[in-house]
Amino acid sequence: MPTSPHSQDLFSLADGLPVQEALPGLYAALTREPSDTHPPSAILVAPPGAGKTTTVPPVLAQAPWRAEADRIIMLEPRRLAARAAAQRIAALMGEEVGGFVGYRTRLDAAISARTRIEVLTEGLFLRRLLGDPMLENVACVIVDEVHERSLEADLALAFCLDLQRTLRPDLRLVAMSATAETERLAALMNAPVLTSEGRMFPLTVQHAKRDIPHIRDLTNVTAAAVRQALADTEGDILVFLPGTGEIRRTMQLLDGCAATVLPLHGELPPAEQARVLRPGAEGERRVILATSIAETSLTVPGVRVVIDGGFRRAPRFDAGAGLSRLETVRISKAAARQRAGRAGREAPGTAICLWTTATERGLPQHDRPEILEADLADFVLATALWADSVGENDAPLPLPDQPPGSAVAAARELLTMLGALDDAGKITKLGRNMAALGTHPRLAAMMLAANTEEEAALAADLAALLEERDPLRPRAAGRAGPPPIPPADISLRLDLIAGGDHPDADRGALARIRQAAARFRLRLGLKARHPAGGDPAALLAAGFPDRIALSRGEAGTFRLSSGTNARLRRDDTLAEKKLLAVASLHLRTSAEIRMAAPLDLNALPSALLDRTKEQVETSLDSVSGNILARRRTRIGCLVLRDRTEKVQSGDASALLLAQAKASPETALEWSDSARQLQARVEWARTLPGGTHGVEEDWPEFSASSLAASMEDWLAPWLEGLSSLTDLKGLDLTTLLRNHLGYARTHWLDTHLPASLPFPGGSAKVDYTQPVPVAEARAQVFYGTDKTPQLAGGRVPLRLALLSPAGRPQAITADLAGFWQGGWADMRRDMRGRYPRHEWPENPALAPAKPRTPKR
Repeated sequence: MPTSPHSQDLFSLADGLPVQEALPGLYAALTREPSDTHPPSAILVAPPGAGKTTTVPPVLAQAPWRAEADRIIMLEPRRLAARAAAQRIAALMGEEVGGFVGYRTRLDAAISARTRIEVLTEGLFLRRLLGDPMLENVACVIVDEVHERSLEADLALAFCLDLQRTLRPDLRLVAMSATAETERLAALMNAPVLTSEGRMFPLTVQHAKRDIPHIRDLTNVTAAAVRQALADTEGDILVFLPGTGEIRRTMQLLDGCAATVLPLHGELPPAEQARVLRPGAEGERRVILATSIAETSLTVPGVRVVIDGGFRRAPRFDAGAGLSRLETVRISKAAARQRAGRAGREAPGTAICLWTTATERGLPQHDRPEILEADLADFVLATALWADSVGENDAPLPLPDQPPGSAVAAARELLTMLGALDDAGKITKLGRNMAALGTHPRLAAMMLAANTEEEAALAADLAALLEERDPLRPRAAGRAGPPPIPPADISLRLDLIAGGDHPDADRGALARIRQAAARFRLRLGLKARHPAGGDPAALLAAGFPDRIALSRGEAGTFRLSSGTNARLRRDDTLAEKKLLAVASLHLRTSAEIRMAAPLDLNALPSALLDRTKEQVETSLDSVSGNILARRRTRIGCLVLRDRTEKVQSGDASALLLAQAKASPETALEWSDSARQLQARVEWARTLPGGTHGVEEDWPEFSASSLAASMEDWLAPWLEGLSSLTDLKGLDLTTLLRNHLGYARTHWLDTHLPASLPFPGGSAKVDYTQPVPVAEARAQVFYGTDKTPQLAGGRVPLRLALLSPAGRPQAITADLAGFWQGGWADMRRDMRGRYPRHEWPENPALAPAKPRTPKR
């Protein structure tokens, strides 16, 4: 069986540690033969100080299922924890770190060809897993502090479970947690839960009488509590604060106190971190000011008192920045218990909570998982790369909590816009390159858009600046009122990064930005101090194409390519610019531009041009009715360029056709003859016995049917037309007759004619009436002894007899009967009113006189 360099009893490293009781069960669970129902996985629950982090990896390194060259990988949520865990394991095994036991973080590493136990941060492991999805030469992955539910830990565990279930059934998985809430995790991993009770000395928990009024008062209250504890208690004091800024201010307030004050956070150099993790000198009393990094994984020796401010930094999506930011939030009850327990690790201790018992009751039971709160662009990109590497499958990714669908959809939309995903959601070559940079996709897209080494260095500065908070951000409001908002020009910040000075600059933020910029340069293959050069707006446009801002005409008012309105102070140097690339917004009642760079509208960068769409748009002028054509260059909701174009015939025809279809009653000139033709066709379609001699499938001529078939009968006649006036000038009767064809129109003219001949002239027939009506002056019908027939008598007809003035006097369907009856009354009335006209007693026998046209 493979062993560590120093052969020893399998569980001897755990002698005297509470976790020892759980190790045999863990060893057995991972040693059994893998199967679908019992994968080689286990969950180990043990409180801080039980020894799980330092003893589990060396025990598993001696297991028979680990081949000689295979590694045991353990994931830690923080760099300091990874480094400290590797050093502690190596020391227990009598090794130097970097030999059999090594570690790797974003900032440093101690690793060699001999390393078989490797401690990694979760982010680095994800990058390794996506580059080597089969995890060659890895026998077991241990996810430590899994209860913290970071997005990277959830994703790493999900990928490992997916790999175990599909391609690597021999891969061993261990999830280690400091809490007992493991039911959901046990079901997800199909794994047994092994528990170690741990060891805890008596602990006194004290709560404050009053809550801290405001987060800005936290450092003053904390410093006062430390001074009181130094007077009332013994031993070292561990103080929990949200971040490095609060640590720095509290150190200043504790200057001169009767103790050595030491910071503990992830940005400290390794030597200073190691100093805190060693016991203090004899007789020395220490106050350690720490972030949440000291909650788990680490043991700070000598601590007898914990003072907890009750806040932590948590990633939250910042819509203004388009990235996740660390925000200060209240801790959960579980985190409060973890922190308090640090005081009872080595002896009886005291925990001082700087909040009231009433506030305690309102704290959430557990911290909310990051996957439910954070920006998911990294998550979606990683899952797309994973699917591309190991193959798609129908089962959802095995996550403890599935992410919100709306957040996933927004992330996919962003990645598609950046070019990381194609329209089908598959990762592109650019997307793979973006994932390899290990930063937010927006920043990765920005860095990959650089064309020269100087531009790449500038992109590194921009990425570091946007990851950190603005070093010129406004300070908190004071008695004199709110502070002035700094200028939005991002070049001011870039000058500071390059070594410039500004009286309002945040020195700590600048130092962190410069460190991050150096790391980004190294990732891009540059030297850490490579000079930067180029246009920042061009790079920002690549990462923030939805933040291109076009002036709305008034100084300081802009519209973003995403469709949102944004504004700048009117006195800002960028307020009069036509086009901006916006890097940061402050979202309140409206969007305020906080960082941006001007773009030259006549020299747009390639990254922006690649995302623009140029098209000729035709439109109808609502006043003149003429068709206008404009060539527009768009990005998102913005029109960057707009110029007049000659209207193409096809475009005009399409627009007129669309207008005619949308408003057929108003766009076309429907003459009476066209309406009558519609009605005649409808009579023909419904004629009993059909229309013998022509096609029986008469088309529908209703308004809706004609509108639906305009491509057939109207479109061919639109060529060369350029206005609504031209459209109205079309003779619809001729167009519709052409649509019917010769045979049908000939039948209509024969059997359902538009007018009927009579001895005295012709009478137009109105087919729109329920019964067709032939209307004319009475004199037209003289000499006619009966009502004419339509369609061989199958369509009824009525005759309307008009006065010489054209007013209806009688309507009849039986002309012969009318001459014999009703005509006498009409004749008597008409003779008195129109004596100059002929009014015979029997019009059926009277010769008709054709009407003489007026001269």
